[in-house]
Amino acid sequence: MRETRAMANGLRTAIERSGYYPALVADAVESVLGTESVIAYVVHHEATFDPAMEVRRHVTVLVLSPTRLLVCHTDEHPPTEAMPHPHASTTTEAVRLGRVQSVAVTRVVPEPASYVPGIPPTEVMVTIGWGVIAHVDLEPASCGDESCEADHGYTGTLTADDLSLRVSEAADGADAVEQALAFAQALSEVIAQRER
Repeated sequence: MRETRAMANGLRTAIERSGYYPALVADAVESVLGTESVIAYVVHHEATFDPAMEVRRHVTVLVLSPTRLLVCHTDEHPPTEAMPHPHASTTTEAVRLGRVQSVAVTRVVPEPASYVPGIPPTEVMVTIGWGVIAHVDLEPASCGDESCEADHGYTGTLTADDLSLRVSEAADGADAVEQALAFAQALSEVIAQRER
């Protein structure tokens, strides 16, 4: 896979097209990217509603460079007593590719009985784990005997879940779904090459 200047320019264009504080987001991404080239990227802008029925915007930018996975989150915040004007917070994280442990892709396909290979899914969830955040799901353990009343402790699963990005055709468009799939594939390929 070749990194090109056009890819970096495409990233800048995608950030500008999202319309979400493009100068702020681009500056944050460029500051963490430095002089590295861009192999693949995803720019995902979404709006959420909080309990007060306020719209809050959020953008996530994922960039794959030759040595790192770069993650940039920018959130919008309403005025508060401490900060009387609207403000945004931007967090960047650079993860060495050697630290990335998993790339999980969940594809949602309507009417799977009539699925034709090559048709893109209508929704994609990309989950990337690098060992910083994990979720533990616990439930009471049992021995299989329905009449047993002994305490068998708990059983559960530990799932790496440092980042999850959900993109759907209905909300984000078909191009966004394809971009997320392409990014996940590029990241998986780079990780596989590094493990050889």
